[in-house]
Amino acid sequence: MPFVLYVLALAVFAQGTSEFMLSGLVPDLAADLEVSVSAAGLLTSAFAVGMVVGAPLMAVLSRRWDRRRALLGFLCAFLLVHVVGAVTTSFAVLVATRVLGALANAGFLAVALTAAAGMVPPDAKGRATSVLLSGVTLACVAGVPAGALLGQTWGWRSAFWAVALVSAPTVFALVRSRPGADDGPPRAAAPAADAARSDAAFADPAHAQPVSVRRELRALRGPRLSVTLLLGALINGATFCTFTYLAPLITDVAGFGDTWVPVLLALFGLGSFLGVTAAGRVADTRPLRLLTVGGSALLAGWVLFALTAGSPAAAVVLVLVQGTLSFAVGSTLISQALYAATEAPTLAGGFATAALNVGAALGPWAGGVALGAGFGYRAPLWVSALLVALALATGGAARAVAARRAARTRTVAAATAGTTPASGAPRTRHR
Repeated sequence: MPFVLYVLALAVFAQGTSEFMLSGLVPDLAADLEVSVSAAGLLTSAFAVGMVVGAPLMAVLSRRWDRRRALLGFLCAFLLVHVVGAVTTSFAVLVATRVLGALANAGFLAVALTAAAGMVPPDAKGRATSVLLSGVTLACVAGVPAGALLGQTWGWRSAFWAVALVSAPTVFALVRSRPGADDGPPRAAAPAADAARSDAAFADPAHAQPVSVRRELRALRGPRLSVTLLLGALINGATFCTFTYLAPLITDVAGFGDTWVPVLLALFGLGSFLGVTAAGRVADTRPLRLLTVGGSALLAGWVLFALTAGSPAAAVVLVLVQGTLSFAVGSTLISQALYAATEAPTLAGGFATAALNVGAALGPWAGGVALGAGFGYRAPLWVSALLVALALATGGAARAVAARRAARTRTVAAATAGTTPASGAPRTRHR
């Protein structure tokens, strides 16, 4: 994998930390800015809305920019708004920085996904996607617990400063890089094709073969891509439905003390890292098997978790297992979206990002509805199971429709060629 992918993954780590770290900072933040806890919780919603709206919007706006400069611009904006957030005393300003930070994050991730797919051979998009998204999973493992620890030690503002600081090395690397230069440290025998792919991934799209926005949007309406994005939203919704309410689940149902919350959150993050890493090795060669087997195991895991949530031992095992399966299936769906959107080279990453964040907003909302209805803290687990079951049913139905269309196409082709579909023998005309 090109070295630049790991540099971009560091920025994605900072952005993932920013997106999820407020879960451990809201009480102190609300007290410091003199707002209610529920009002402070709107900061998370503001970020999610910014990501959903910003991913396709920023992808459209930046489609003719040099990708290196686009990444640099988005990342600088992301860093700047976190500096402003760290020093502001106004809650309204902080809300604005969350929205702007989400827009910058969405733009960066959309461009980075597209660039990553162009840095590798056509059959290695799954592995490239897994490297880039490992930044998000590492944020769950280390970034979010570290942000909570910083907030407890030096106040919530220190977590914002830390996100800005972690973003700085990628800014420096993008500033120092040169268009047309190799995107990594000197390598003794780097193939010329690798360097060419890295250069092409950062090339100015306007000077390559421009594709109109209308044509890209038309390509994005293809059934395969639409279904893949829907499945990604459902799977991610299931993941974040339980992840959002994991703390009360493990304390009130599994019986763990509050001190175990960061540990189990980190364990879920470790599982997500393992899932993305494992999927990156098989998503390019056996994606359908991974999605079918992994999705079925994911559904069974959520059901088992809901039934055994009162057991501490079962909770520990299933937090790790479900984190692994969720991100293995989810990252595979992202790579499949990129494969399905070859005719939309600049907008594919934006729509994939938007789909994931639709799920990240849908899942917690659905879990909250179940909790509000009085079904208890096991309810999000059942909602997660329901969302995965819906994804499996949708995927199965789409595959059946595709198979019927393929059979119909073969029949028409055979008829046009003057043969019968069954035997391939020439037709006999009867006068």
